[in-house]
Amino acid sequence: MPLPPAPTQRASRLSSKAFEAQYANPELVTKTAPLTPAKTSSAPAVNRQHKVQANTAAVEKRPSALRSPVPAPTRSATKTTKPAAPTSKPKRTSGPTKLFVLDTNVLMHDPMSLFRFEEHDVFLPMIVLEELDGHKKGMTEVARNARQASRSLDALACAQGADLGKGSPLNTTGYTDALGQLFFQTQALDLSLPLALPQGKADNQILGVVKALGQLHAPREVVLVSKDINMRVKARALGLQAEDYQNDKTLEDGDLLYPGSMALPVDFWTQNGKTVESWQQGTSTFYRISGPIVPSLFMNQFVFFEAPGEPSLYARVTEIRDKTAVLRTLKDFTHLKNAVWGVTTRNREQNFAMNLLTDPDIDFVTLAGTAGTGKTLMALAAGLTQVLDDRRYTEIIMTRATVSVGEDIGFLPGTEEEKMGPWMGALDDNLEFLAKGDGGNAGEWGRAATNELIKSRIKIKSMNFMRGRTFMNKYVIIDEAQNLTPKQMKTLITRAGPGTKIICMGNLAQIDTPYLTEGSSGLTYAVDRFKGWAHGGHITLARGERSRLADFASETL
Repeated sequence: MPLPPAPTQRASRLSSKAFEAQYANPELVTKTAPLTPAKTSSAPAVNRQHKVQANTAAVEKRPSALRSPVPAPTRSATKTTKPAAPTSKPKRTSGPTKLFVLDTNVLMHDPMSLFRFEEHDVFLPMIVLEELDGHKKGMTEVARNARQASRSLDALACAQGADLGKGSPLNTTGYTDALGQLFFQTQALDLSLPLALPQGKADNQILGVVKALGQLHAPREVVLVSKDINMRVKARALGLQAEDYQNDKTLEDGDLLYPGSMALPVDFWTQNGKTVESWQQGTSTFYRISGPIVPSLFMNQFVFFEAPGEPSLYARVTEIRDKTAVLRTLKDFTHLKNAVWGVTTRNREQNFAMNLLTDPDIDFVTLAGTAGTGKTLMALAAGLTQVLDDRRYTEIIMTRATVSVGEDIGFLPGTEEEKMGPWMGALDDNLEFLAKGDGGNAGEWGRAATNELIKSRIKIKSMNFMRGRTFMNKYVIIDEAQNLTPKQMKTLITRAGPGTKIICMGNLAQIDTPYLTEGSSGLTYAVDRFKGWAHGGHITLARGERSRLADFASETL
């Protein structure tokens, strides 16, 4: 059978004006919307997930008569108070565009930051290019990001019709959300700064450029974007606008991490008692509920009802359809008959977590909580039961981010597992507890045999060698996940093959990686992105069960 002829033209997509018309008259869009050829896009997948924001007016060409390196804007567009964040939608109000001056650390933190400023313009001082050139050598994450940023700048500078002095459109390489222009510093500026600031330092030269641009293009807003807190403080001390780079943050200020559980209102049964459907299936009871609470539920979210004098309800959302949701009661792991490898849960959130860890339909579990909440112990107990007793998985693979709390002690000798040994103290402590409970009646020989059996089914791997691997029928535990970047988290989760379950655990109050915060951590990123997925679940453990000393220290120190 002959192959069909190749297409003679590119695929088409709606223009920005047609997309804007959807808000005004959605019925006429399909009839009157003009089509424009699509540009070849090289944007990463995470960039395509952001909501497309249509411009309210077409970007006009810059007047060639202006000799300023950054001409004044001639278009009206959406005004935002800070660089666009992926989880927030800016208000659609018209206003002048801003000029963002990027510090070097922004490009080395996120090489795609050039394309994250929507309709605003971006300015790069010459000293930023010098610093990028100095950091591009090596195999570190910073060096890779510096090289990627340099490649993006080269593609923009080589684009057809690009003028480094008058501005190069940021959307020429396929990033259609970037509606502004990129400007390079092509001429000397009056860098007048106080004598107390050394003129030769790169940070002070960037501050001088920001001040000169502000005077040259007043009243246009010129904003410095930097990840360096001290540089932002110095800029504000000089009367300059400075902001942190916000696009890497999954959670905005004031937002709370998705807890994974929700308390039902006190009048839940009074309001919904007559409309609730219930049925029995195996050892579980199912409830089909409706009402105003359904839109606020997520798949695999835990709900509980506790009221004095009334029976309690602990259930998980297993189905959401239209205006109804189905709740399934949980298995009680607080009872000794349901103990997992000799471990019983001690509070409500631990019981929720154990239901997720032992459910074969859940492929991805995230556990967050302070020190002593039982994250590692429960994950190991559930893993050993499913590997050795149920034979559901072939082995346990454990890894973690090797970030030191204090000074580094230097290189570690031995093989990969021996080098990871000092980082796995939490694993050894919990295995000692689990092995003691299982082999207590068998004497020293029984305990030794149990330890050997357990350790033969647990493999300790370094994250540095995960690229390209595929785990099939494995139980993967990622400890200290709060120290991972979103990119590292994606690298680890995408290693999962058929039949593999991944558990990510961490404490957002113990982040040791520089430039990572609670809002930009890989653990926060994974919790937010997997929220509501039918085969993933999350629970935040609230109560510590290690000791009264550890609980008091977590609350007061």
